[in-house]
Amino acid sequence: MTDLFTSAGLDQSAPRPLADRLRPKTLDEVVGQPHLIGADGTLSRMLRSGRIGSLIFWGPPGTGKTTVARLLAGATDLHFEQISAIFSGVADLKKVFEAARGRRSTGRGTLLFVDEIHRFNRAQQDAFLPVMEDGTITLVGATTENPSFELNAALLSRAQVLTFRSLDSEAVEGLLRAAEGAEGRDLPLDEDARASLVRMADGDGRAALSLAEEVWRSVGDGERLTAEALQSVLQRRAPIYDKSRDGHYNLISALHKSVRGSDPDAALYYLCRMLDAGEDPLFLGRRLVRMAVEDIGLADPQALGVANAAKDAYDFLGSPEGELALAQATVYLAAAPKSNAVYKAYKAATKAAKEGGSLLPPKHILNAPTGLMKTEGYGGGYQYDHDAPDAFSGQDYFPEALGRQSFYRPTGYGAEAGIGERLAHLDRLRARRNTGDAE
Repeated sequence: MTDLFTSAGLDQSAPRPLADRLRPKTLDEVVGQPHLIGADGTLSRMLRSGRIGSLIFWGPPGTGKTTVARLLAGATDLHFEQISAIFSGVADLKKVFEAARGRRSTGRGTLLFVDEIHRFNRAQQDAFLPVMEDGTITLVGATTENPSFELNAALLSRAQVLTFRSLDSEAVEGLLRAAEGAEGRDLPLDEDARASLVRMADGDGRAALSLAEEVWRSVGDGERLTAEALQSVLQRRAPIYDKSRDGHYNLISALHKSVRGSDPDAALYYLCRMLDAGEDPLFLGRRLVRMAVEDIGLADPQALGVANAAKDAYDFLGSPEGELALAQATVYLAAAPKSNAVYKAYKAATKAAKEGGSLLPPKHILNAPTGLMKTEGYGGGYQYDHDAPDAFSGQDYFPEALGRQSFYRPTGYGAEAGIGERLAHLDRLRARRNTGDAE
């Protein structure tokens, strides 16, 4: 419904942000998403077929999700209706659905765009299912969060997920050129400052245009900013990073896998990304400890001590000096030899313990504090290893019903290579002593 303000054309003369003025009028004008709207893009193929189904747009802010949804409605002659899950409830949804049913009775379909759709709870998400199934609405939901975690399986089964990518530097630069054309003047930036502005946008087209507006507002006639001066004027936009959401899990995964993959440079980069974004340094310290036991283990027994010391050093020093301890541990762990042999052994032993039940250990390694227990054979025949040749008796310590098991298989890397050689030597001794062969 058009209001009087819009009908009179006053909305066109009112002050409008640059991002709104430069909003694409056709899908061809959308930048940064060629995999969706290029010649062979997913949406392009859908439009060539003459119809679209319900969709979930997943991607970071400022990548064109709302704009593309609006343009899709125009390209398919559907009425465009937009709501936000932040401000809408069940009563609002009922009104939207009733209006869509009314339009459908006159032969007009409705494209319902739901911004931040992940903000709806499970029951609210279920409300969309009947109107999606009977064709009352074509749903286009937008989310910055992973749909696999935030949306109902039933809803996801009825919609195709399309991923919007952060804008690359070329796409952001294209927006800046369009902004200069709209303003009729160049940005007062030297080459390095312009490149810095592109990086500050962090792949967000709306942010790039907002930053450009801020530059024009802040710089006097004839002034030209360097990269350093630009950072001072804009106070640098914070990186996109939500410590409880995808950004957190994506970067900690990248840090962990870089350490596991023995790449100190990449590991240090992701550590600094997270610290720069405001991650709790003690969380990172705890994660480094986990890496030491999970991915390095006995290949470098000092790794756990280094990681623990770094965590404690940050706790003791605080910021900013404490971050250097975390950086040191990150580089050490990434450069260390790797082994997950203990990790795998622990999982295998846990499985055997759960499946075996309450098996009694062999009686020769049980204590016999009472006479009755001695009579029952507790402790009988136990050989004290320190008195045996090589300080090794070779006795069996597994429950008889279980039999001897092999959980820990050392790798040939780092200190674990020596451990493997010693255990192989002890296995040979055990075999000889248990068969009575002469040594």
